[in-house]
Order: sequence, then C-alpha cells, then structure tokens
Amino acid sequence: MELKIFSGNANLELADEISQYLGIPLGKHLLRRFSDGEIHYQISENVRGADVFIIQPLCFDVNTHLMELCIMIDAFKRSSAKRITATVPYYGYARQDRKDRPRVPISAKLVADLISAAGSQRILTMDLHAPQIQGFFNVPVDHLFAAPIMLEYIEKMGLEDITIVSPDMGGVERARAYAKRLNANLAIVDKRRTAPNVAEIMNIIGDVQGRNTIVVDDILDTAGTMAQTASLLAREGAHRIFACITHPVLSGPSIERLENCPIEKVIVSNSIPLDSVKKKCQKLVVLSVATLLGEAIKRIHEETSVTSLFV
Repeated sequence: MELKIFSGNANLELADEISQYLGIPLGKHLLRRFSDGEIHYQISENVRGADVFIIQPLCFDVNTHLMELCIMIDAFKRSSAKRITATVPYYGYARQDRKDRPRVPISAKLVADLISAAGSQRILTMDLHAPQIQGFFNVPVDHLFAAPIMLEYIEKMGLEDITIVSPDMGGVERARAYAKRLNANLAIVDKRRTAPNVAEIMNIIGDVQGRNTIVVDDILDTAGTMAQTASLLAREGAHRIFACITHPVLSGPSIERLENCPIEKVIVSNSIPLDSVKKKCQKLVVLSVATLLGEAIKRIHEETSVTSLFV
C-alpha cells in the first residue's frame, strides 16, 4: 500500500522536515474555518487503500488542534484509507493522567478515546508525560524518545563532572537513563506542587556542588519549577546549569523566567513550534526530531522493527 503523509496546522514546519526526510511530498488537502469557527476539511487527492500518517502535535491551541486531528482522521476513514496512524509528537492533556483529587476527570484517557473513536488504528508519539498512558489506547502505540538526539548534543558539549537532575520524583526514571548513558551522577529535587502550574521547591537529594548540572524533563510549561530548580542548584554550588526538555510548551511568563534564572542553555526539541518571540530567547537551543519521527514512519510502513528507535 502507498505511504501518504498529511499534516494539520499544529506544526507544519516539522511536517515539512519529515516529508523531506522520507522523500514524499505532503498530501494535498483543504483545511479551513467557517465564520463561526467550525473546522472544514477535505482531502484533495485519492487515498483509497493508502497507509496514511497524520502529523499533529496537540499543542497550543490544544483544543483546536485536537478537533482538527479527529476531523482529519474521520475524513480518511470515510475515504477508505487502508490504515490511519495519528502521529502526535506532543500528546496534550497528558498531565491529567490520573485522579489525584476528588471529582476530577482523567482527561488523558478521554483524549485517547476521542482519537480512537475517530478512527485512528495506530498512534505514534514521543516522550509521554507518563509511559502508562499507552495503556489508555486500545490500538498499537509506538512511543519514541528524544533522548538519542538530546544526548548526542550533550556529548558534543564536552562537559565533565556531570550530574543529571530530575526536577521531581516522577522524572527519576528519565533522568537515570540520561545519567547511565553519560556515566554521570544523579540528583533529585523534592518538589511539592500546591496547585496546577504552581510548585514549591523543598530540597535536593544528591551532590551538585562544583558540578555541571543538567535538569532533564519532558515538558517545560510556565518554567516556574525550572526557575526554582535552577536557583536551588545555584545555591547548592552547582558550577554550570543546563536544561534538557523534550516539549517546549513555554506558556505565560516562561521566557521571562528562563531569561532571569541561572540556566545557561535550555535544549528543546521541535515537537512544538516556537513563535518568533520565543525564538528570540538566547538560551533556547532547538533540536529537530524530524529524522527520528521520519524513520519511525518508514519502519512502521515497511513493517520492520522500531525497537532500536526507542533508546
């Protein structure tokens, strides 16, 4: 069956890079709005019997992009595509993955149900906030990690005496994987979150004095936790401070906080597009994950192993 790549409006730049890697032009379609905001979508080429990959991270405006994705999936299902894979580099609503207080939804599960109900037969995603979100889907999920690309860049920096820092207990497994690859020490920040997007840093577990520290996390949103973590590391005597984040949500006062905290560089992927204002932040280093996603798409289409891409 023929491989076809389509993209919603969420991250056209990344979709173009993936298309170039695969040597396949992006599919032709019409995606527009009615005057009342309703989304209208029409495929402009034949997709009957095709293996379709729809590239659409669920980033700002997350609700619009989620609806775009579901409508696109439904269009391909009704146009007799052989297989539809939702390629979601950044899975929005992933932080709402459990009932951590009374009378709240599990929104990550709801979004999984919406994408599946729309007709997606496979999910390709990257650095989920919690790996167990894969279990929210009743279809195959290929969960990639940006770590190989991030680690390659870090190794080229030529740092010595490295300590990898997890900004909370939930990120210890991710930080440990980085530390193992870099033969580095591990430190953990004891963080207590008092409200959504509000965290109170308590203390740090591990030795960072005189060492080059790299804070590793999956999502950088308002940068409140990151700024507090960097300040804590500086107080504890860290020599240099860096951050390595897969998904640069960067909402609210994030850029101002990054500019004013002691972090030297913030290494991020292009899973989420950065607007012109964010690109002006001198501390941001953006690495492309197009090759990683493109290779995964190629292997899924050819039905060969994707395992080597998971590490």
